[in-house]
Order: sequence, then structure tokens, then C-alpha cells
Amino acid sequence: MQLTEGSPGSRILAFGGYQPANVLTNEALAATVDTTDEWIRSRVGIASRRLAGPDETVTDMALAASGLSAGDIDLVIVATCTPEVMIPNCAASVATRLGIAAPGAYDLNAACAGFCYALGTASDAVRAGSARNVLVIGAEKLSQWVDWTDRSTCIIFADGAGAAVVAPVAEPGAAPGIGPVVWGSDGALADKIAIADRRSFIHQEGQAVFRWATTALHPVALAACEKAGVDPASLAAFVPHQANLRIVEAIARRLRAPQAKVADDIVHAGNTSSASIPLALSRMIERGEIGSGDAVLLLGFGAGISYAAQVIKVP
Repeated sequence: MQLTEGSPGSRILAFGGYQPANVLTNEALAATVDTTDEWIRSRVGIASRRLAGPDETVTDMALAASGLSAGDIDLVIVATCTPEVMIPNCAASVATRLGIAAPGAYDLNAACAGFCYALGTASDAVRAGSARNVLVIGAEKLSQWVDWTDRSTCIIFADGAGAAVVAPVAEPGAAPGIGPVVWGSDGALADKIAIADRRSFIHQEGQAVFRWATTALHPVALAACEKAGVDPASLAAFVPHQANLRIVEAIARRLRAPQAKVADDIVHAGNTSSASIPLALSRMIERGEIGSGDAVLLLGFGAGISYAAQVIKVP
């Protein structure tokens, strides 16, 4: 038996993001449910969010986020927990619409940790030689699973997509651009964020999730830095899943990285689950807040309960 020769490391070539055109402000929500702009901002830090139109699917948003032509992609991974249908998968449809010929294609559901899970598996596939260039997408249409009369959830969730292209390191001996993934789960807490069945809406026990996220996750983030051999003090940015601004800020305070720019995309994007990290990254790059070669810590976490973290270098 022979093994395919892979690459000593992987890197990210580019990021992309997509948000639907429809903006839903806190003021607009307050006209339909018992809430106010001040109440929403004080609890989750959100001012507005984007919602997909009735004819805009998860696959459509994934395609828009990719920003790619066929090129040399030979594996497509779509991280999503909100596909319109379970079969066929989004990844194969996206690949076909991009004109990618016969790639490996699969969907991955790790909810809000999905992008970090997908990035980790894409990196491993490149290093093992199972794939050469991988398109990794996080895409969600959470609005179709939200009870718009429930102010505890309708103020939080939104729609969007983000993408990255993963490839081998540029040349032999070059430093990798994606560090080892540190991941895990706690199924004993799985009922804290859940959709009970096909006729139900998303349910979240906010206080329980808040307590878990603000106490259990910073060691995971620090472990990812340690595995990558990166001192937190050298991080240019910290980009966690955009779950809740209070959670984001609480974790950031415990990282011992005061110089790191902390992503706050949730303010105008809402919680877009697996799309939130690549969306936030693409916006930070566009605004010039982080530059090529910068070390950035990613941390995804959410339903499952699943979590994952890794350090990357900005392309």
C-alpha cells in the first residue's frame, strides 16, 4: 500500500463574505415584538442584522461568498446547520454552479463551530494529500428557523455566508498558515441550543450558554495558541464566533492579548452561526484592520455543544 504525498503545511489564499441586502434594525423589530433598541444592545450588542429573501437559499449565499471560478479546486466543504433540504448537500450544488469538475463535496454540521471544524478538516486533507485546493464555506439561513414572536431569539440570529480557500504552503520549508485545530464537544449540554424537530424553531437557554461560553472557552483558545507555537501577546486579532458581544468581550479579556483587535461584526451582522467567523475576517481585511502575515486566533462555539479553535496567518 502506498500513501499520497501531501504537503508539510497548509495556508489560506483568500477570504470572502456575503450578506443579504435586507437590513432588519432593532427599531423595526421593536415594532413587532416587545423589545427596544436599548434592551437588545445591552444584552447582545446587536444594532442590526441581515435577512435572506424568500427565494435566497443557503446554496445561493454560499455561492456568492465563494467569489470563485472553477480554478484548481478539488474539494468543497460547506459548513451549515440550516440547509433547506438534507439531500442533496449544498457543497455539490455549489461546486456544480461554479463549474468545478468532479470535486469531493460534503456538508458539515457543527453549528456555530462549523467554519473552524471545516477549516481544520480542509487543512488536514491538504497536508495528507487527499486534496490540493479546498473551498471552505460557512453559510446559514437562520431566519427560517426563528420564531419571530420570541424576543429571546429573534433579536439574535441572522443570515449570511463567508468563505476561504485552503492550499498547500507556497514552497518547501515555508511556515504553515493554518495552525493545529483544538476541538471538542459537550453533549450533556446539547439541549441548551436546539431545534427539537422539523416543526420547531430554534430554542436557546441564554443564561446557561453565557455561563458555559465565558468560563469554558478561553482555555481552548489558549491551547490553540500553544499548539501553534504563537504567544497570545503577538496576535494581531481575535475573531471568535459572533454569538453575543458580551460573550466575545468576556473571552477576549481572559486571553492576555490586549493588543489584539477583537472582531465585533455582530453589531451589524447579528449571529450568523458558521458564517460569522469568515464574514468578520473578510470585513476586517477589507477595512485594513489586519494585514497579510498577521497571526489571528479563531474560536468557534455553539450548538452541540461543539467548539474549535486555531491560529491562522492572514493571506
